[in-house]
Amino acid sequence: MRSETPRLAGMGKTYERIDGRLREFIDRQPVFFVATAPLGADGHVNLSPKGRSGTLVVLDELTLAYLDFGGSTAETLAHLRENGRITLMWCAFDGPPTVVRVHGQGEAVFRDDPRFAELLGRFDPAADGSALRAIVLVRAERVSDSCGFAVPFMDYRGERELHEQYFDRKTDEEFNTYCEGKPYIATSIDGLPALPLPLPPRPERAGAAGGTAG
Repeated sequence: MRSETPRLAGMGKTYERIDGRLREFIDRQPVFFVATAPLGADGHVNLSPKGRSGTLVVLDELTLAYLDFGGSTAETLAHLRENGRITLMWCAFDGPPTVVRVHGQGEAVFRDDPRFAELLGRFDPAADGSALRAIVLVRAERVSDSCGFAVPFMDYRGERELHEQYFDRKTDEEFNTYCEGKPYIATSIDGLPALPLPLPPRPERAGAAGGTAG
């Protein structure tokens, strides 16, 4: 990644790393977006909004991770298993008009991966919850920002709790049954391997969340 000359008004810039200012911006946003795609020309591009406070952390200056919960299809997991390409995007709905993108390589860390418990320990326990399928690890290859002049102002009212409440009523066994009974969980809409089923038991968290490493 290369750093460009300082930007003029409305012009973007690339960065060598996720520095303190960018990190603070990412931490403040209540929602981000994830884009992935299969290699096949006729495959479906996927774009997903991600919420739930505390479910994304910046692990270091070039690495992020977020918690992947059930409740929808598993297109992102399928694309990461096939080719690893991923883009994360945040945009400001208040304050200065800013859009931040991280292009990189992503990896789905599943429950039976030896790294799962340690990675989960990097998140605040309050962000963890039922229906956790995997942790998505993203290694940045390009970090950039741009103007968000066309993004409207919107007020953040609070977290939606329906997802958490619904899945908290299910045991892990029941969640496994739920996943096995839904279409496009084990395989994507393009027939790619997605979430490996049956789900292995969840390991215990390693350590306690104490912020993120810089």
